[in-house]
Amino acid sequence: MSNSCPGEESSLEQAKKVMTKFVQRQVFAESKDEVAVVLFGTDGTRNGLASEDQYQNITVHRSLMLPDFDLLEDIQTVIQPGSQQADFLDAIIVCMDLLQKETVGKKFEKRHIELFTDLNSPVSEDQLEIIVANLKKTGTSLQFFLPFSVNDDDGGGDKSAHVHSHLHQNSFPRKGLTEQQKEGVDVVTKLMHTLDEGGGLEEIYTFRESLERLSMFKKIERRPAPWTCQLTIGSNLSIRIVAYKSLTEEKVKKTWTVVDAKTLKKEDVQKETVYCLNDDDETEVQKDDTIQGFRYGSDIIPFSKEDEEQMKYKAEAKCFSVLGFSRASQVQRHCYVGNQVLKVFAAKDDENAAVAFSALVHALDELKVVAIVRYVYDRRCNPQIGVAFPYIKDAYECLIYVQLPYMEDVRQYMFSSLKNNKKFTPTADQLSAVDSLIDSMNLVYEDDDGETFEDLFKPSKIPNPHFQRLYQCLQHKAFHPNEPLPPIEQHLLEMLEMPCMVKERCQVPLEKVKALFPLKDVGKKKEEKTAQDIFKDDNEDGPNPKKQKIEDEEDSFSIIKLAEGSVTSVGSVNPAEDFRILVRQKNADFKDVSQQLINRIDQFLEHKSSQYYMKGINCIRVFREEAVKLSKVRCFNDFLQALKSKVEDKALVDFWEIVVQDRISLITKDEAEGSSVTSEEAEKFLAPKEKRNEPLPATDEGGDVDDLVSTIKT
Repeated sequence: MSNSCPGEESSLEQAKKVMTKFVQRQVFAESKDEVAVVLFGTDGTRNGLASEDQYQNITVHRSLMLPDFDLLEDIQTVIQPGSQQADFLDAIIVCMDLLQKETVGKKFEKRHIELFTDLNSPVSEDQLEIIVANLKKTGTSLQFFLPFSVNDDDGGGDKSAHVHSHLHQNSFPRKGLTEQQKEGVDVVTKLMHTLDEGGGLEEIYTFRESLERLSMFKKIERRPAPWTCQLTIGSNLSIRIVAYKSLTEEKVKKTWTVVDAKTLKKEDVQKETVYCLNDDDETEVQKDDTIQGFRYGSDIIPFSKEDEEQMKYKAEAKCFSVLGFSRASQVQRHCYVGNQVLKVFAAKDDENAAVAFSALVHALDELKVVAIVRYVYDRRCNPQIGVAFPYIKDAYECLIYVQLPYMEDVRQYMFSSLKNNKKFTPTADQLSAVDSLIDSMNLVYEDDDGETFEDLFKPSKIPNPHFQRLYQCLQHKAFHPNEPLPPIEQHLLEMLEMPCMVKERCQVPLEKVKALFPLKDVGKKKEEKTAQDIFKDDNEDGPNPKKQKIEDEEDSFSIIKLAEGSVTSVGSVNPAEDFRILVRQKNADFKDVSQQLINRIDQFLEHKSSQYYMKGINCIRVFREEAVKLSKVRCFNDFLQALKSKVEDKALVDFWEIVVQDRISLITKDEAEGSSVTSEEAEKFLAPKEKRNEPLPATDEGGDVDDLVSTIKT
């Protein structure tokens, strides 16, 4: 498999790419499938069947075990072309022997052999019938992966197979096969036809086709975990049920951890959290002497762990109780909330429960009503209100449960009606154009006879691009830790694009909509003049006084200030300007005025919103400017140091990040004579501290039923 045309990859390199993709999918899907690797055509021999002249140059590289990054690394670097040749049928026999011996005592669903070869080695059909018999006897499936298609392109043979081959055609030309490869193709075709007369050739794939199919990482496999409960209606009727998760949002498994950058070992990094008082000595406080608090307005309400436990809503036990029934039309689809959908069935092997449950489902379906249900997963969880509606299929029948919102979850908005405004009433042509656009963007393809339908866009078949990109980057970093991350693969970018057929169909309707709904430039909106605009200084050629940074005393005063009247204290409307006016008055007490400003800043920080944060930043900036001009350096520096400690205690990280971004630091001796702070100390003052690693609080939900998988037919 090491032979290749100039400028092309060898068959071995193509096979290694396919193997890498396959193992990657298994690793990131946390699959429990075990994988072994058998190489044939190696320089040495290591297998359980080898004798003097039998099964030579075949090596069991790795025994049956879970796939991991070591196997991926072996495929990338260890597996190299050998100088010998071996019969691929002998390799199949070695694989069957390996599977037979290493699956003894293990529980498994099936055994599978995937053979990668370019068929460029001698082959003997002596044991072909034995191979077929044993594969059928043990239920072992077989697939071939070749660098070329085994179907002729002469128009003969199976048409579907021809189309299948054409769609996934490889650059390797069939006409360029050697006599040895042609003989190998005949043996493979004969073997696969014998195993499966109808669809044997469908289990023969090209390398290129396989790469396209394996380009997506598999989703993490979930075992079905039933949630058992009693469905109750009133106090006398109870039905045993079992529920499974049918839909739920998949979250990335967070396994990030801090390790030593050199050894990459978690044990080499020790973490220690110390609690200290905000005093000069930074007195250490034991964790047992601390208590958590709940912020209520500007106050902190202390809450111990015991208080928190007593505060929780205590449910007696798990519950699925019908509160009443409602017409299905009364429960609007936009009222569905929650992060899961449950399918509820009658308990297994309970005939009485099955009869009662079936009667309930069919009654709901016939009357077109739904059940309003109180759902509690277990006694640790908060109760939910949800709707259970009937779902009847040929293979099974069940109730579908979806959570409904509480009063606090509903957002009520009032908008003006478009119907009563003639200005917004569309014309008949406009309505027709939009109708045509919607029709052209139909994601369900229908053939000419109207009998065949095809979904052009299946969200349930589209993997999450976030997961795909994460796995791609993790796999790259595992093998190339010092290289930059690769670009996003093109198929990920194209995954959520409009289907090509839809894009072509909607071009004409889009142009029609564009013509009927023209966009017009209405020009600049006429600015409304305020009192400040009328009485502001006549300085039209200069910069906007609202945005101009005030550098000296003359720029600080204008007709605006005279019109506003005398300022006696730092107010909440324009505290920065009030402070600037007050500190420049005769006999002004800078310390007293600055304390008023500090109080206003504290009030702004209590609100914890960006609007008030920016107001506080403006106050700090003006405080600093005036402190430099009036030589009140110590007053400002003491304030900023106290502010930094207060920010850390009150968890105002977002606000402090704005301070750091604006480079508002201590006043240095280079800026004012009264300061003893160096430039290095001022820079260090803004440097971030290492974040404390606190344990995450427990969630309200104690757990939930697991995903519904293929054990239940859909």
